[in-house]
Amino acid sequence: MPPFLSTERRRGHPLPPRAPGITRLGLPAVSEDEFGSDVPEQTRVRHEKRARLLEQGKQPYPVSVPRTHSLRQVRDQWGQLETGEETQDRVGVTGRVVFVRNTGKLCFATLQEGLTQDSSVSRLQVMLSLAEVGEESLAAWKADVDLGDFVFVEGRVISSRRGELSVMASDWQLASKALRPMPTLHKELSDETRVRQRYADLTVREAARDMVRNRAAVTRSIRETLHTQGFVEIETPVLQLVHGGAHARPFNTHLNAFDIGMTLRIALELFLKRAVVGGVEQVYELGKIFRNEGSDHTHSPEFTMLEFYQAWGDQRTVAELTRKIIVDAADAVGMRQIESPMGTIDLDGEWAWLSVYPGLSAKLGEEITPQTDLPTLIKYADANGVEYDPAWGAQKLVMELFGELVEPDLIQPTFVCDYPPIAQPLARPHRDDPNLIEAWDLIIGGVERGTGFSELIDPVIQRDRLHQQSLEAAKGDPEAMQLDEDFLAALEFGAPPMGGVGLGIDRLLALFYGVGLRETVLFPLLKPEG
Repeated sequence: MPPFLSTERRRGHPLPPRAPGITRLGLPAVSEDEFGSDVPEQTRVRHEKRARLLEQGKQPYPVSVPRTHSLRQVRDQWGQLETGEETQDRVGVTGRVVFVRNTGKLCFATLQEGLTQDSSVSRLQVMLSLAEVGEESLAAWKADVDLGDFVFVEGRVISSRRGELSVMASDWQLASKALRPMPTLHKELSDETRVRQRYADLTVREAARDMVRNRAAVTRSIRETLHTQGFVEIETPVLQLVHGGAHARPFNTHLNAFDIGMTLRIALELFLKRAVVGGVEQVYELGKIFRNEGSDHTHSPEFTMLEFYQAWGDQRTVAELTRKIIVDAADAVGMRQIESPMGTIDLDGEWAWLSVYPGLSAKLGEEITPQTDLPTLIKYADANGVEYDPAWGAQKLVMELFGELVEPDLIQPTFVCDYPPIAQPLARPHRDDPNLIEAWDLIIGGVERGTGFSELIDPVIQRDRLHQQSLEAAKGDPEAMQLDEDFLAALEFGAPPMGGVGLGIDRLLALFYGVGLRETVLFPLLKPEG
């Protein structure tokens, strides 16, 4: 055990008797019988300290403390003190104790305060000397304070003999007693612990705190970019009667008030398009969507999506805006060039366009077209070890072949376009080739980051496609969209030509920082322990 994790027993101070039953303040004390045999020693000791403080009439969790300055403010105002220089300026500061060294008549501790919008955590040394605080207060510090506790310290601002900006305490107070020990600052947490106990991860790991701040910077940048382009942000329902907008399995729930089944939204699309129909010509939403599918470092059952729709636009105009959104977000975190295991990704370089059939043809060395029959495609799948479902049609198999053989090699930003119609039931037929649709997937670093298309606004064609989807659902496809009569009624009311985009925020952060999705989400959904 590191020396700064010492407890009252290890310092040679015997523990007072436990408070029996109820403290004099009328609050419950914790008896030894309430602890299981597997409770760590430090947790037991901290509970005993809490009980003792309450029995002594002290508050381990006061409502407030008289803080006058943040740690950052102390550093900003007095950071230029010379080594050994002392002032008579008095401050009251607060923070979590992340280091403590108690040596006789002089105790040292490092306090840490949380990150803000503009800066990471700040730390400051506090010093408690026998001469300044007195014997009783110094003994109480040694007996009561553990790593992880929040404390208030009042005193003079000085620079120590070693040049460390410090507060020389004249008084102190416990602000919140931590009943569980915090992780060691310089010891890596396991991946499992980091995501399950993010609160602990944030206290000790700078990269975790940076992700919180950088994610906020990215989402703020996205909103600012869209705002400058004249877009309006709206909110759409999470609970929906009909699931649609994507090919995905929904979460089902039940609304007691109406006694009807409902689903959590799998996309933002259909209600945003209703807004365009109503005259909100440039509209977007940054929101959570929910898909009852895989859960690992590459997929999450709930994730954050940006969707925007632009009246009088098409797949090309929204692609250009998508590029601007990503580049602006990269600028917000200083990431125009991204280092990856596959090489440097240059966001300043060309963002290429690659058609699905020519791209697959180049990879296979044989021409593949929308007329290529299913047996031929199966032959290529078998030859390249691509798994497939025998029930798939030719269009689906083309998409699978492209996804397995071509996409992983698309390192630089590439708009993969000219998909077969099955890829996007809500996309417009291609203006030059009825066998294709006007849709693209943006691939960067071999991974899809977003998708966009010229939106289908013909209600007759849209009804036919949704009808086909409903037939697939009736056959047992849990991912097929349902027939949404209300959405079709909106299209029949009249929608302007438009382009639309869906961009995964979690995947964008994963691209910038080369991490899995669970690192980009502050509190990811995990399988329960045990």
